[in-house]
Order: sequence, then structure tokens, then C-alpha cells
Amino acid sequence: MIRLTEIRLPLDHTPDALRDAVLARLGIGEAALRGFTVFRRAVDARRKAAIVLTYTIDVEAEDEAGLLARHAASRHVGPTPDMTYRFPDSPPPARRPVVVGTGPCGLFAALILAQAGLRPLILERGKVVRERTKDTWALWRRGVLTPESNVQFGEGGAGTFSDGKLYSQISDPNHLGRKVLTEFVAAGAPEEILYVAHPHIGTFRLVGMVETMRATIERLGGEYRFGARVTDLAIDTTGAARQVRGVVLDSGETIETDHVILAIGHSSRDTFTMLRDRGVHLDKKPFAIGFRIEHPQSMIDRARYGDHAGHKLLGTADYKLVHRAERPQRLQLLHVPRRHRGRRHVRAGPRGHQRHEPVFAQRAQCQCRDRGRDIAGGFSGRRSGRRRTAAPPRRSGLCGGRVELQRARTTGR
Repeated sequence: MIRLTEIRLPLDHTPDALRDAVLARLGIGEAALRGFTVFRRAVDARRKAAIVLTYTIDVEAEDEAGLLARHAASRHVGPTPDMTYRFPDSPPPARRPVVVGTGPCGLFAALILAQAGLRPLILERGKVVRERTKDTWALWRRGVLTPESNVQFGEGGAGTFSDGKLYSQISDPNHLGRKVLTEFVAAGAPEEILYVAHPHIGTFRLVGMVETMRATIERLGGEYRFGARVTDLAIDTTGAARQVRGVVLDSGETIETDHVILAIGHSSRDTFTMLRDRGVHLDKKPFAIGFRIEHPQSMIDRARYGDHAGHKLLGTADYKLVHRAERPQRLQLLHVPRRHRGRRHVRAGPRGHQRHEPVFAQRAQCQCRDRGRDIAGGFSGRRSGRRRTAAPPRRSGLCGGRVELQRARTTGR
């Protein structure tokens, strides 16, 4: 197949315009084109009055080798990369592998192992996703906490109660992300996630998809155990190198295995402590972090797309602001309510009507002006004595308001 990139068409192009653009790019007639599929569709909204759709197309045509040779000098014509996922060619282990955790990592680890015919055993300290959803809402609405079944623990992982964004900025030369998207579509996600630039599933589809993937794993020979918390590893120290020989559950049961995948997320502090005590090497990882300001989606759509806001091909608009701190800061969780009444100091509180986000600061204060608006303001800071204050807020083209962030000295809390 041949991959064509940077095919640009107006937002309201006709259905035949894409086919005509493919023929024109390759310089071939209708008879030589066998078919094509859209691999990626992105939106160029830099000019709101003339929004453009940018396509990446995979083409099947006659004499593809000749066409590639003819367009060898073009940066936008080349062979379609092989995106097929290939399982490792290795003998099966004597004992079934164990996967600990059923978040995204554990879910896909179990799925791949099951597809490879290795019948994994999946251990999850929390509950199945439907029961977990009830426990999570009980916490948000009534303040009733179930320690092993909440936002952090249970089938699906913490992202089950997110909004299902699927795009990443990491490099993916082996096209492993394509395997993820393909499996999501097989589990019930909309097919458009395979080609839109910023794929998005939506919170309410995730629960059913997690259940479908569990059913697939079980059909392929996998086994789930919920309410099974791993408290220790069985390690053989008789040889020159230590070797895992099993996992120990809180019930006292030992499950023998030679292969363990720990997909435990970031909240299993007890498991991290156990690993440290067992002499397992743990690395600190650097990470980027930001904070969240919520806007009415219709406002962002109008700001990005102008009169085209709401067009069926555009979907919901987004934007991104990035600030790189000069030096690392301690973090404190804050929330920004959806509606502000005058100025108010916002701190971490119950979810539901608010959203929690970490903020660059030892203590931070969010002062919002322009009543009823959530807006993005100035982020660069300057030092004044021992207080670190935000730069003068700038007017935002998104909504004409501003947010001020103050960085205060450490209080010891």
C-alpha cells in the first residue's frame, strides 16, 4: 500500500473530493485506483473563516512499486508502514503467568497473554467495574468510602472515571498504539477513534468496554479473581540470581508462577513498600504536571472554530497552554469550581461538582475575575522578597477574563 500525507481539503468538501485528491496526488486514472482508507484526519483551524481538514490516506493501486519510484522525491508519498502486531515467538511457560491489577496496563497485558494462548490469571484487589461504579458514587455523593473499591482501586483503573481521551505525545515507531485502538473498537468504541487526530471514547462507554474485554480474556482461557490483594512475593533465593516463584494473597494463599506482571498503578503504596522491603530496585521517574481550568465547551468551540462551531466533522474543540517552571516546586492539590462567585480561595474538596488538579506551588491561590467565567491567564512568575507571585494577568482571547496564581512561601503544611 501507499501512504499519502498532507491532503488538505475544505471543511465542507464533497464526498468525491477526497477520491479526486488521491488521484491527483498520484497522477493516475480512476481505473488504476483499487481503493483507499483514511488513516488520520486532523483539523487546521488557524484560520477560523477557512477551516481545513488534513488527511493521511492509505491507498491500494495498480503498480504500486512504479508509483513509489515515480514519487520518490515527494515527502508526502511513501509506502504504508507495517502496523501488524506480532506476538513473540517463544515457548509457553510451564506455569500460567499472573497479572496483578486491571487498569489499562493490566487489562492489555492480560489480553495479549490470552491472545497468545497463555491463559493468564488476573488478580484485582477491588471489585468488578459495575460494583466499583456504585461504590465510587457512594463516596462522591454520601462520603462513604470502600477502601478497596473506589476511584483508585477496582476493575478498569482510575481512568474509568475519566473522559476516555486516547491520544499521546510519545513516540510510537512500532505502531503499538494502533493495536490498542483496534482492540478498543472491537470492544465497542466508535470506529472513528482509528483515524481522528484526537480520539475520544467518552466516560459512559468505558464501563461496557471494560466488561467486553474481560469477557474476551475469559473466553480465551484467562481467569479473573476480584477481591484478591497481593501482599507478598514468593522469591527463590537458592540460585545465583533471585527468581519469582509466586505471589501471596491477603488470604494467605500462595499462587505459584514464574512470571508476574505488576500493573498496580500509582496508589498501591502498600505494594511499593513490600517491593522495597523485598529488595526490588525502584526508580523515581520525572513527570510533567499541570492544573485544570474548566470552560463551557460551547465557548471553546466558538473561540477555536468561529461560525463553524458545532459542525459534525469538527466535534469538540480543545486547546493547550504549557508553562515550564524554572525549578521543581512542591505540589498541593487544588480544585477549580465550575462557577466562581467573586474571588474565592479554592482547595481540594469532594469531586462531582469540582475537579481536582495538582498545581505548581507550595501553596497556591486561584483568584477568578469576571463572574461566572473560567479563564486562562498569565503563568510566568517573578520573585518579590520571599513571596513568589504571578505575573500580571493577561487578557485571554478565549473568554476575555483572567486567572491569577500566587505562589506563597512554605507554611509547613
